[in-house]
Amino acid sequence: MTRRHDSHNKFKQKQQSDNAGAGSGKAAAPCKVCGDKASGYHYGVTSCEGCKGFFRRSIQKQIEYRCLRDGKCLVIRLNRNRCQYCRFKKCLAVGMSRDSVRYGRVPKRPREVATTENMPDLSKNLGTEPTPPQEVEEPDPDTLHNDLTRELSKVVITAHRNNNTYTDEVKRTLQLKTIPVKLERVDGEGSSSEPACVPSSTTGVMDALSTLWYNVAFRMTPSVQQVVEFAKRIPGFNVLPQDDQLILIKLGFFEVWLSRAAKLSNEDSIIFDDGTVVTLGQLEIIYDAPFANAMLAYVNHINKLMLTDDELAMYTACLLIYPQRNGLCDREMITSLYRNLGEGLQLVLTEAGVADVQVRIDAFSVAAQEVRILGGRHNELLSWCRIHWPRLVLPALFSEIFDIPKAEEDESTVSERASASVSQVHG
Repeated sequence: MTRRHDSHNKFKQKQQSDNAGAGSGKAAAPCKVCGDKASGYHYGVTSCEGCKGFFRRSIQKQIEYRCLRDGKCLVIRLNRNRCQYCRFKKCLAVGMSRDSVRYGRVPKRPREVATTENMPDLSKNLGTEPTPPQEVEEPDPDTLHNDLTRELSKVVITAHRNNNTYTDEVKRTLQLKTIPVKLERVDGEGSSSEPACVPSSTTGVMDALSTLWYNVAFRMTPSVQQVVEFAKRIPGFNVLPQDDQLILIKLGFFEVWLSRAAKLSNEDSIIFDDGTVVTLGQLEIIYDAPFANAMLAYVNHINKLMLTDDELAMYTACLLIYPQRNGLCDREMITSLYRNLGEGLQLVLTEAGVADVQVRIDAFSVAAQEVRILGGRHNELLSWCRIHWPRLVLPALFSEIFDIPKAEEDESTVSERASASVSQVHG
């Protein structure tokens, strides 16, 4: 438990360091209201200059706002000016204090009033009445909602394209290579925690399994950073509690990675973005036969759906921002974000001219349920790595994302063990 706790803390520290601002070297904390870069601690809350000024004006002028969406608007940096009611409501919800705003501390206001009083009435000189201010037409709620949803979708799709290497372009240039490790499973044996293999030599089996795990972990690890960057760019993600961010990434990573890897893979093998092929037989040894077959069945399912890049972006964002993960604190905020992403997927399908949008959405729901079951089972099967971690050479980030213990080794020791595993592969 201590090692898993340490691993969690280190991954959390890495997340915090990833959010550090450039230049000053200090952490660029997000605004608790809209998620923009905070400028300091204002009215009891870490917030940006925009939300600080908005809250001050709202209190000093005692403005009453109203919402066009029943007070359920998502407040993020991209749309914080669109619904003042929900923005003010969120200011109060995150802890901004009315009492902290000092009334009358606006030096320009008295001068403005005095200046106005001393100004001549030009309307009298001209013999005309002043022109009344033109009424501003309120935007249509449906149009406003669609614009916001469209903007959200564009940001998610761009984040996906910039942080995903399992693409059609990569697929066209791949040079396939198989990990040269062969083991046969003994019929009727094996379990979820200890694969039964031949040869009977325990040392030989462990060495082969260590080699397989090294290759899989080494090639999966770059996707960890890609998924983290993808998550950080989903509007609203960076204002979630830090622990909730970690839970969503840790429990959703495998599901997102497998959904992306399906683009290059087939019903017989998983293919990484560098062309490395992991066969069904090798997957059965690494995990177990039922899981290996279910994993490839999901790949086949996703490929039959023939997802576009835009669909895959919204689909994987929904996989990641899933409000039913165990241990979450702010489920309400995550549920709101999840609902907005679902609406974004629906809008993407509608604007792409999909004949029956609801049928397509139902197909995605079935696939999501399938891969979430796989994600839970994958986490259970990693118990083998957690038990045998002293015999494995795994990248630190891979160990952290899956809560696998790791020794505090110096660089020379790690290099020697990694070289030994690589020599087994190429020997």
